[in-house]
Amino acid sequence: MAPPDAVAALAVLRQVKPPHQIRIILEGESLLNDASALLIYRLAVGAAMAGHFTLSDALPAFAGVVFGSVIAGWVLAWPIGHIAARIDNAPESVVFQFVMTFASWLLAERLGLSGVVTVVVLGVTLARKPAAVLSARIRLSSFAIWETMTMVLNVLAFVLIGLALGPLLRRVDAAERLDMLLGGLAVLVTVIVVRLVWVFIYDAALRSLAPRVVSDAMRPNAKGGLIVGWSGMRGIVTLATALALPAAFPFRDFIQVSAFIVVFGTLLLQGLTLRPLISLLRLPEENVVDAEIGAARQVALKAGLTEINGDSSAAARRLREEYDEALSCAEGEGDPSERSDNVLRMRMVGAARHAIEALRRSGSIGDDAYRHVEEELDRRELTALPTEEKPS
Repeated sequence: MAPPDAVAALAVLRQVKPPHQIRIILEGESLLNDASALLIYRLAVGAAMAGHFTLSDALPAFAGVVFGSVIAGWVLAWPIGHIAARIDNAPESVVFQFVMTFASWLLAERLGLSGVVTVVVLGVTLARKPAAVLSARIRLSSFAIWETMTMVLNVLAFVLIGLALGPLLRRVDAAERLDMLLGGLAVLVTVIVVRLVWVFIYDAALRSLAPRVVSDAMRPNAKGGLIVGWSGMRGIVTLATALALPAAFPFRDFIQVSAFIVVFGTLLLQGLTLRPLISLLRLPEENVVDAEIGAARQVALKAGLTEINGDSSAAARRLREEYDEALSCAEGEGDPSERSDNVLRMRMVGAARHAIEALRRSGSIGDDAYRHVEEELDRRELTALPTEEKPS
């Protein structure tokens, strides 16, 4: 029941633009909590089935699994990244990514390590490699496919727990069913309250250490603590661990019912009230990311201009004018995608699309030629779209 689902919270937070610090806390918490919760889950299930537990045996095993998984993920990132850089076909690259991700998971499990920690470290290490590891075309395709698969797997997990819950409830009589539901509601209240209490205790402890340890910018406040505490929606990990319990596990049916109630209750109660709560608290908006985007945009455009400084060709002059205009817009805290030439580019791309569609309808060109030119127009359109409208 413990690990929160940051995807649900961030989906709501994205609509209201809370302080950047809160977003970072929730994103980082999701990675850490999922990995640590599954490690503790494995030890707990083993102890419950064995009938005994000793801290002296568990701690070394826990530490060995954590550090071993971190090392394994870091080591695996190097050969996988090297091979990925040599693949220039998008479908092959995406298949390779899927195969290597699950192969890394299976290898870690085979070695007695944590598949979650290994894959998380693998992904973080690969993400820190230069952009040249994957081409722009492969990167766009990969991100879109991974996000789609993540959504599909989340949906399937909820469908699976729903299919398992019906027969489970039908196996018990009305009185036991009521006890399960009341017990699940008690667990729901407990996980919500415990998270809020823990966040406020942690924030209070952190504030008491300031300013010796914590800077003013990172010092937590009551409003931020309330948002973080209330962003504890549960999701895929809670459902998956409940379903994965061995058939002979004590109170397995009750745990599965409780997991469903906790996930459904937190998503419904906290998910629907998080946005109004943020609006009510009137948290100040932070432009940390916007400022960093502006700085990076200026540096990137200046580097591009420097690269063609000595070139006097007509193409270089056109590019120089385009980059100069984009740089002027960026230095004025504007978005280069809102320049007038990009508006015209969008109009031209739209007209070009209608033209090739007319050619295909008339039979002047076949589908292969149409798709090839369509892809070229897609790329031109991407250069003019605002960032938030581009596929991620």
